[in-house]
Amino acid sequence: MPIIKHALLPYFQPEGIEAGLDEAGRGCLAGPVVAAAVILPKDFHDKLLTDSKQLNAKQRQQLIEVVKTYAIDYAIAEVDHETIDQINIYKASVLAMHKAVDKLQTKPDHLLVDGNRFISYPFVQHTCIVKGDSKYFSIAAASILAKTYRDEWMLKAAERFPGYGWERNAGYPTLEHRKAVLRIGPTEIHRKTFRVELKEKA
Repeated sequence: MPIIKHALLPYFQPEGIEAGLDEAGRGCLAGPVVAAAVILPKDFHDKLLTDSKQLNAKQRQQLIEVVKTYAIDYAIAEVDHETIDQINIYKASVLAMHKAVDKLQTKPDHLLVDGNRFISYPFVQHTCIVKGDSKYFSIAAASILAKTYRDEWMLKAAERFPGYGWERNAGYPTLEHRKAVLRIGPTEIHRKTFRVELKEKA
């Protein structure tokens, strides 16, 4: 039986300007956490756009242009590994989202945030949506921009620090990556507060 893919929703509230927010790299051992904020028209629709994790690299590249072409506004921001170690990954992820909103030229009235927790952005209401990147176009668009930006960042980092497989794992704790950390040692962009274990997850 074919899987019926339900269409994403164009907005949470019919009135006001909404910005979708999502991040990439929260569970990585190295590199920054990256967030994006995207404001789309209320009538926006795209058959392909969904959670970036459900798409392949070619599809994500196609959607970058779609998002940037049709978005009313968008912004991307990052928080580096040192700050992640200083304030913890949750606060760093929220900080990256706040920085992305800071960079928007169009002030949103409401933020749609992927996930179940968020620290309020000053003077702007927000709603947390669990798995929001597979429910709302604006959050899915933010997930595309954040992931593709971070993947490109890690590709460049892989040239500086070969041997960790970042061109394949983007800094996530794959077995290849964890073995390399234990064998070669961490790089200057590894997050020092993250534990590295070889034991496979159940």
